[in-house]
Amino acid sequence: MSMNPRKRMGVIVALAAAIIAATHAGRPSPRHGATAPARSGASAPISVKPAPPHTWRLGRLTLTACDLGQPNSGLSTAAWCGSLTVPENRADPQGRKIALKLAVLRSGAQVARPDMLAFLAGGPGQAATEYAGQIGAMLAPLRAHRDILLVDQRGVGGSNALDCKAGGKAAADDDTGFDPAKLRAAAADCLKQVQSHADPRYYTTTDAVQDLDDVRKALGVPQFDLVGVSYGTRVAQQYAMRYPDAVRSIVLDSTVPNDVVLGEDFAQNLDDALKAQFARCDADAACKQRFGNPYQTLIQLRDALRANPHPVSFRDPQSYRTVQRVLSEDSLVGVVRMFAYSPVTAALLPLSIDAAAHGDVGPLLGQAKLLTVDMADLAGSGMSYSVICSEDADLLTARPQDAGTLLGTHMIDAYKAICSAWPKGTRPADFRQPLKIDKPVLLLAGQYDPVTPPRYAEEVAKYLPDARVLVFKGQGHGVLSAGCGPQLVQHFVEKLDPKTMDASCLDRLQDTPFFIDFNGATP
Repeated sequence: MSMNPRKRMGVIVALAAAIIAATHAGRPSPRHGATAPARSGASAPISVKPAPPHTWRLGRLTLTACDLGQPNSGLSTAAWCGSLTVPENRADPQGRKIALKLAVLRSGAQVARPDMLAFLAGGPGQAATEYAGQIGAMLAPLRAHRDILLVDQRGVGGSNALDCKAGGKAAADDDTGFDPAKLRAAAADCLKQVQSHADPRYYTTTDAVQDLDDVRKALGVPQFDLVGVSYGTRVAQQYAMRYPDAVRSIVLDSTVPNDVVLGEDFAQNLDDALKAQFARCDADAACKQRFGNPYQTLIQLRDALRANPHPVSFRDPQSYRTVQRVLSEDSLVGVVRMFAYSPVTAALLPLSIDAAAHGDVGPLLGQAKLLTVDMADLAGSGMSYSVICSEDADLLTARPQDAGTLLGTHMIDAYKAICSAWPKGTRPADFRQPLKIDKPVLLLAGQYDPVTPPRYAEEVAKYLPDARVLVFKGQGHGVLSAGCGPQLVQHFVEKLDPKTMDASCLDRLQDTPFFIDFNGATP
């Protein structure tokens, strides 16, 4: 959900915990069948036509057996794919139509439960179908009895994507320092590119919610079990507000309250998470002796780069070639922010910050190169612009208390610059009202989440009579796959007993020890 203003950081970490391409019981059989029949004599070869694709009629849609590839990977996941055509502007049903890409990960059960699991991806800007393998692995226990629906939200993936190429992305990736004028120019360039096939005013959360219910009706599904991660929790809450009877249960992982303005708390949340993490280093003798005060070192490094951004060289961990980039205050903060999302990468922060402060940027920028592979397509995401500019930007105000934080007011300044050049859709009058619904709700939160802290989940739960918040010790952003998370979600969806379910298995989660050197933590 959170976004670096120029890297357009989606919440990939929430989906990257378990890269497993497991073959499921409902996997379609091979699409090309037939072996040529036995021949005698020297007759000419018999031409055998490929078998037609396997199809599955679900509601009024016909789905076709498909393999969903994972970006930047040779992995793929068997699924059933289809599309649904909807109006771009619902006030003009005779106008332009767009096709929504959807896929179903079919249950291994002989007869699946009628309620379907609908996974709502983060970002804004992630395409759910591109992470089918990870999603299938996280929700594997539930898939024993339920189908899983993946819909690329309008504006991303296979649903009339508002992608910005070349100039727009390049301008947004310029690392010479924070420059609102360049961000504004990049957004204007992006707008020129997407206007040929889309009107960005109609790519908001509210539009996506209406799309999702159209998909539900087309598939003949009576109710959804909603599973939203990060920005997907905003979609889930808005859907439940508009279509409460179509909801059976809700799981919110890394929750964004409806009244939170995206970007408003990012600076404070990041500082709180970093200081809480680094306090563990202060309490550990080996870590404290090796690194002193990591936060203070980080601030000193940031201030030095603010005064003197400069080119640095490091070895690319994928190509092993020496590459050069400009290391600036803005790029440093963006990289640190990425590291803070996951406990595994956060454990590298004191070591990486210390190395960078002593002139070795390889550990920091090299690891960042790996982290940003899956995020590259989010850079300059027009869909994220449409969401933020329509739903949040007009409410953003730079806060004096953020001036002394690591991130400062750059995020708010960046959004304002981008949105000054981007068309804005409408926001319903009740959009920011809290969700009040009597359906069972399970809220998951990471102890060190740098963007959607546990207090967000507690705030949402206050208005829900049948809800429970589970805090995952030592975890960051996107926790569903951590520890016994998948089993707890399975139990919740099957039993609908959030307040009485036994969650003691979470006690086994521990903090990830900090790396003292490149061999790892102290024994």
